Amino acid sequence: MSVLDDRRIDAVPAAPPGRPRSRRRGRLVRKLLGEQPLGAALAAPYVVFLATVFAYPLGLAVWISFHDYFFTAPGVAVPKPFVGLDNYVAVLTDPGVRRSFLNIGIFLVINVPLTVVLALVVAAGLNRITRFKALLRVGYYVPYVTASVAVVGVWLFMFSSGGIVNSVLGPLAPNPSWLVNSSLAMPSIAVFVVWKQLGLFVLLYLAALQAVPKELYEAASMDGAGKFRSFMSVTVPAVRPATTLVAVLALITGANLFTEPYLLTGGGGPDGASASPVLLMYQKGIEQGNPDVASAIGVLLVIGVLIVGLVSRAISQRVS
Repeated sequence: MSVLDDRRIDAVPAAPPGRPRSRRRGRLVRKLLGEQPLGAALAAPYVVFLATVFAYPLGLAVWISFHDYFFTAPGVAVPKPFVGLDNYVAVLTDPGVRRSFLNIGIFLVINVPLTVVLALVVAAGLNRITRFKALLRVGYYVPYVTASVAVVGVWLFMFSSGGIVNSVLGPLAPNPSWLVNSSLAMPSIAVFVVWKQLGLFVLLYLAALQAVPKELYEAASMDGAGKFRSFMSVTVPAVRPATTLVAVLALITGANLFTEPYLLTGGGGPDGASASPVLLMYQKGIEQGNPDVASAIGVLLVIGVLIVGLVSRAISQRVS
């Protein structure tokens, strides 16, 4: 190597000693905040909200479920010993709790498929209507935003022993009536919830239908497909992501059923036939003063909803 080459090598400036460390720090920041730190900063308030409103109460509920916990006056410190799985054993051996989980299973089996089918059919019909479209869409959405107490009063009047429904059915009316019949109470509540929440899911399907290309329907009609065939071959596959969202939302809201059995059947009647796990959590935790048992019910409910949600998501992904 010549003297000139040695001079050129010596003339190359050396890298500052702090640059490798700053690069490592930058890579660490990108791993934590992503490629767009501004987006992470904008999402930070909502993350704090989720941690405060959801994560902390869930963690506290898990902790309470493993302890002998009870409410005390503010500032009073009493021992809350660790009891292991005793609360879960008490929950799983309680016939009322087991029946509440069976009730919510019956509710979901009726509510979720009925919600998905009706919401899609109604949304497809509204999407084809050209006159009074806005009025009809608002009409379907009104029950969802109406206070449950007001709507429940109407349904109690309609489905009581001397109500409009039994008057129309005449000798075909059930005896005992709908909401006081142990076999029909939970199905009646499931139908009520479908009617009340249908507007929200119709709007979700309407948003999905706007993205379906009209060329697909034209191609189907050219191939000789009728309206029903076009609906099954074009509409249903095109809105499959929305169907997954609707099913998951209906599952989550249905698992948290509380207001409807509390108001319609007087707190889970008759004889616990319409009691839900969330209603039992309220009764055992607030009315009976056993928050540890109520927390165990809540933890089991969360685990069950997560399992069902993951299974339904895996099935929908496999189908798609």
